Amino acid sequence: MSDQDLIFLLALQNVPKIGDITAKKLISHCGSAQAIFQEKKQHLLKIDGIGSQMLQDLNNKSHLLAAEAELKFIRENDVLPLYFMDPNYPEKLKHCIDGPILLFQSGTIDLKKKRLISIVGTRKITSSGVAFCEQLIEQLAVFSPVIISGFAYGTDITAQKSALKHNLQTVGCLAHGLNQVYPKVHKRYVAEIEKNGGFLTEFWSTSNPERENFLKRNRIIAGISEATIVIESAERGGSLVTADIANSYNRDVFAVPGRTTDSQSTGCNNLIKYQKAHLLSSPMDVPYILNWELENDKKPAIQKQLFVELEADEKIIYNYLKTKEQQLLDSIALECSMPIFKVAGVLLNMELKGVIRPLPGKLFEVI
Repeated sequence: MSDQDLIFLLALQNVPKIGDITAKKLISHCGSAQAIFQEKKQHLLKIDGIGSQMLQDLNNKSHLLAAEAELKFIRENDVLPLYFMDPNYPEKLKHCIDGPILLFQSGTIDLKKKRLISIVGTRKITSSGVAFCEQLIEQLAVFSPVIISGFAYGTDITAQKSALKHNLQTVGCLAHGLNQVYPKVHKRYVAEIEKNGGFLTEFWSTSNPERENFLKRNRIIAGISEATIVIESAERGGSLVTADIANSYNRDVFAVPGRTTDSQSTGCNNLIKYQKAHLLSSPMDVPYILNWELENDKKPAIQKQLFVELEADEKIIYNYLKTKEQQLLDSIALECSMPIFKVAGVLLNMELKGVIRPLPGKLFEVI
């Protein structure tokens, strides 16, 4: 992207009454951001949904001056600008009507052909919430997902630290410019995250971490991934906003249930109760519902291992499958008297041990 193209995109992004939806409409009609500023206002007003209030500040020269200053920051700090029509712009976010026209990236982010999941939750995460989050990422690591979160206290940083521990790419979506770190105590994680992922934001270097920015940021967390997982949440909170946005984008939402007496589980329990989220009680619920399959180079060798130790549930399923040629997951759950979510996890463990193999159509057989 040339500096001239970027200056006009920045200037358009800086016009206060032109949001992302309107900006995309104007770009679609005029062909480019620069053409919008060169078009006569009476012609722009003929575009469906464009009113004079939106355009009243369009030709204010301060927007181009501000854009030039921000461009200087971008070039001096090796920030990568991502235009919503660029091939490197996050693919799923392209399909969100209110996705930002411009994103700013730092680090080594690579989202091409990757599984992306967002993990959110309360900043006051409990010890059991931490344990579940860490277990979740540990067991999903074999699928190499990119872990998206907000780099905030509690659930966010727990998920991103766990991703780093298991050598998974992780992306922090920020509510401020790339010239600062919030919260400051998390500065210690910035370099490591940028080596194995990085940060995304729609905010300029002049933007501070204000409350409305966090709410706006949530749509990026929800829109960039195929599923949003809520670990813990009180009755109200930003993670519930993210879950609602994910639902509006027709993305899967998962919520970890908790006791009715636990205040930090109220939000998750309500998501499940009102059928706004899948109940997540086992990490393997995620690949089962999202229909993930292991990559060929991560599947166990197709040969029977001798002297493999099986857990009690694994023995039950193994003995059942020995008497059958091939069986559906649902049939295994029914015949072995186990819930489907549990069977999905047990089958994955058995696959990794090399005693069974998956077949097309969600069939399984003993090796």
